[in-house]
This record gives sequence, C-alpha cells and structure tokens, in this order.
Amino acid sequence: MQRTRVKICGITRPNDGVTAANLGADAIGLVFYEPSPRHVSIATAKSIIEALPAFITSVGLFVDADAKEVFETLKAVQLDLLQFHGDESAEYCEQFGVPYLKALRMSEGVNVEDFAQQHSNAKGLLLDTYQAGIAGGTGQTFDWSLLPSEVLLPVVLAGGLNSTNVADAINTVHPYAVDVSGGVELSERIKDADKMSAFIKEVYRVG
Repeated sequence: MQRTRVKICGITRPNDGVTAANLGADAIGLVFYEPSPRHVSIATAKSIIEALPAFITSVGLFVDADAKEVFETLKAVQLDLLQFHGDESAEYCEQFGVPYLKALRMSEGVNVEDFAQQHSNAKGLLLDTYQAGIAGGTGQTFDWSLLPSEVLLPVVLAGGLNSTNVADAINTVHPYAVDVSGGVELSERIKDADKMSAFIKEVYRVG
C-alpha cells in the first residue's frame, strides 16, 4: 500500500522549496494568484524550481486566470502540474495540455461525486475549506464527514492541516495526498523547517 503523498504549498523562497524537498515532500506549490499573500512572480517561481532537486513535482496554482496568463506562465516556468482553485470548467482546465488538479471548496450541500464526474480527466480533486470570498488558504479545517466513502478521483486533502491533526485527517479520509501551507509557516510567506519536518514525519508515521 502506497504512503500518503505530501505537498507543501505557498513556497515563496528557493531555500524553503529545497528544505521541503530534503525533508521528504513530494511536491511544492507556487501561487500565481495576485491577491494571495503567497503570490510569487515569474522570476521568483523560476528561481525556486531551478533550485529543486530531481523528482519533486512543481505545481502552479491559479484562480480564474485568463487563459493567456496561464499559457504565458507555462512558457516561462517549468510546471509539472496545474492547480485550479476557481470556477474553471473542465474544458478550460484541459486546454493547456498539462496535468491538473481541480480544487473544490467543501461546504454543506456540495456534491463531490458530481464534481468529480465533471472533471473526470483531472489527476485529482483538492478538497479545501469553504470561506466566502477566499479562494483557499483559510487555515481552517472542514467537516471531513462530508466526503463520500468513495470518490472517482484521487483526493488531495487541504484546509487547516498541521502536524497535530494530519494523522487524524489521514486516518479519517484516507487521501491520496495532503496539502499544507499556513500550518508549516514561521510567518506569512516564510516556511518553518521544524514545522515542515514535524508535519512530514507525521504523514510518514501514519503511512
């Protein structure tokens, strides 16, 4: 049985990306959504990716971006995976010819199965906490019991995770991967090596 994968999102400095990788993260996330406090420029994103060791997946996060912006980013930055956090349709997500994750903000009444069917070509569903007016990075968990017992696509669990609750999250949801940002920060935009280490060790411990 394969272990749960780890994505550290909101990387803003090359050394944080390298530290995450060296600690055992499988992927790092770069935010190309300007309103986000963790937004990075093209130049910064390139410097982060160039510093990463081999076999680390680089993920670019967008929110209802103009398609031209995504294409231009892909020309400039070597991204392995795209992550869409807005109201993007499957047709929109698939036009770039790059594997993608589609985020779904969880709240009462959300139909995960229907959403997974709509995005059946996605590499996974990233399930995050719903908060009005915020596309992600709320720092809050959602009610994990809202998830159906089986989902068509691999689940990437996000929303308020940290080293103290990620084991419970994995044991409850059994996701393909977990995604953390604020839960491993020293301060906004700056990752904490000790917190990243503690988080990743917990994921590895649970399996």
